[in-house]
Amino acid sequence: MKDTEFMTAKEKELVLRQWETFLRYGCEWKHFTKRLYDHLIQHCSFIAHYNRGGFYRTYFQRGDDKANFFSQFDARNAWTDSEGHILEPPKSFEYGMTYWAEGDYADLNLAMIEVATKYIPVLLEEAQDQQRKADIATARLLLAKHGIEI
Repeated sequence: MKDTEFMTAKEKELVLRQWETFLRYGCEWKHFTKRLYDHLIQHCSFIAHYNRGGFYRTYFQRGDDKANFFSQFDARNAWTDSEGHILEPPKSFEYGMTYWAEGDYADLNLAMIEVATKYIPVLLEEAQDQQRKADIATARLLLAKHGIEI
């Protein structure tokens, strides 16, 4: 990691450790630190969604939203060489561009992709299961509303 005008290499390492903790423990609120939130909105091309709580509710409450968020950090969405080195990072979910992983914060953001690679398959499976259950519950409520029993 390299020092930048607004973030030291040490601060970048701290963000990366907090990122891994957040992923390792299944994206729990208690691990979604202000430092991690600030990095995501300032250097990863995400909008703030009003505040840390709003951001968390936007991306980590529903399965489909988790999947969308993680698409930006999923190495399977990147262009890589034969050795797996990222040639072009995944596109920003909110803006559809790759500049979020270029410039002063490329070292950290590419490291975040690398770390996420270990966790994303399980996180996506959990997100899909969560969304399936939520969709079925909604479908049952709608059927009941119209007097249809299953």
